[in-house]
Amino acid sequence: MKPPSFVDTHIHLEELSDWRAAVDEAVAAGVTGLIAMGTDAATTRGAIAMAEAHPAVWAAAGHHPLNTSAPDLAGLRELAAHPRVVAIGEVGLDHSPDEHAGPHDAQEDWFRALIGLALELGLPVCVHIRDSADDVLRVLGDFPGLSGVIHYWSLDAAYARRFLDLGFHISFAGTLTRGSKEHIREVAKMVPTSRLLLETDAPWGTPRGRSGAMRPAWMLDTARALAEIRGLSLEELAEIEEANVSSLFARFSC
Repeated sequence: MKPPSFVDTHIHLEELSDWRAAVDEAVAAGVTGLIAMGTDAATTRGAIAMAEAHPAVWAAAGHHPLNTSAPDLAGLRELAAHPRVVAIGEVGLDHSPDEHAGPHDAQEDWFRALIGLALELGLPVCVHIRDSADDVLRVLGDFPGLSGVIHYWSLDAAYARRFLDLGFHISFAGTLTRGSKEHIREVAKMVPTSRLLLETDAPWGTPRGRSGAMRPAWMLDTARALAEIRGLSLEELAEIEEANVSSLFARFSC
């Protein structure tokens, strides 16, 4: 059996102080593919540049809901045509009371437009949810045939069933390892094998026992926790995640 090899399906490489060194460290640890999120047109261009510069990096074209201005749909459409763009993301809704939150009244219009772009291009969506799960479910329910992943899972099993019923994958981050997150581990037990994904959301999502900004190499901590929860070897989990990544992200190649 080949050594375990994982894909970090959601990372913000532009936020890391030395992204190339972080990627090389991750590859050496067994995280051999990374999908760099775009949060607007500029960061999408940056993610594509990193993907062109490093064979382990792929990109997503997106517009984060915490932006304060509307997405550049024409620009994102052009960027998303790049062969190393594998998804539309990061997109979604964020209705938190955070003073930096974008305009809540416009977020749904943006989200719907970006979903339309994903469907037009045949790409999955990488969905952000904060204080907005019911609204996200309502919007996603209006787009049959849409595929994607709910990133950085933080909700309970009841919500997980509703997103799974829509055909979505669920991605687990370093929070899975934290002692206070038993509800996340309960979800990790019940998600169908064919819907499991892993991520870091680096530089956020530091797992238990680590300190400082999250590094993509530390995704192995999350993988070990998920393998233990599921009663799998690390090698078995790696094969499962590879199959799920290949199924969801059609342009991705390990």
